[in-house]
Amino acid sequence: MFITAIADYGTGDPAFIEVVQRLLIAIPQAQIHVLSVPPFSTLATGFWIAQLALNPGPSDRLIYHNCAPRQDDPEARRDNEGEGLTYALLGNGVKVVGVNAGYNLSFIKSHAQLLHSVNVSRGGSQFRSRDVFPTVVAAIAKQDFSLLGDSLHPEQIPDAPLDRIAWIDGYGNIKTTIPAHTIKLQPETKIVIRIGDVVSDAVYSDGSFKVPQGTLAFAPGSSGWPCASGGEPLRWMELFLRGGNAWERFGRPRLNQRITQIIA
Repeated sequence: MFITAIADYGTGDPAFIEVVQRLLIAIPQAQIHVLSVPPFSTLATGFWIAQLALNPGPSDRLIYHNCAPRQDDPEARRDNEGEGLTYALLGNGVKVVGVNAGYNLSFIKSHAQLLHSVNVSRGGSQFRSRDVFPTVVAAIAKQDFSLLGDSLHPEQIPDAPLDRIAWIDGYGNIKTTIPAHTIKLQPETKIVIRIGDVVSDAVYSDGSFKVPQGTLAFAPGSSGWPCASGGEPLRWMELFLRGGNAWERFGRPRLNQRITQIIA
């Protein structure tokens, strides 16, 4: 069993090790890898759930995610209660278990053959992903579905916004939630990109390296996955500053910030 744990604990946070230890108690043979997203960033969580789950990987695969801003109810929390746990079975057989919050499930909802709530306590601990959820994850990994609750419908899950920053990679490339097929421009078209208060000239490219050194390219990036309905795979646009850092160019914007395109 290959398990990827995606959470907003923070890079290098020992919380990941605590969760991994609990999972290994129940699934000692599992290979567990962790991925940190920024605090409360359900958009980044949902983006990486889809990127890792819908692309090729080990056949016996499960993604366990926990990004739970507890924003479903503004009132004071009783017993540390948070958003509920869900289970999704994707068309390629990958299992996804985690909290239904924000955009966590937005990118995979159309790929889910099964989508259920899970009958497990929504409270009981400030650290539910360590103290409450791992036994459920282990049961589902072992094909025990006795805790599955009501079916959820894709309409109950919000659509992902299609004009935001999804991720900043290690090179400063800005991965967006702008689908490549929605951009109807000729290669080398000059455009203007605005993120927050920063505006920059850019060039639309059908391949990031097809621009001169020092040019900001707006191009289909390395992230994407098959469409649920078939046809051409979905690819997401990226901002790429060849020989530089696009994130720095735009003043280090936050994830989920809106991106505006203007034809120059």
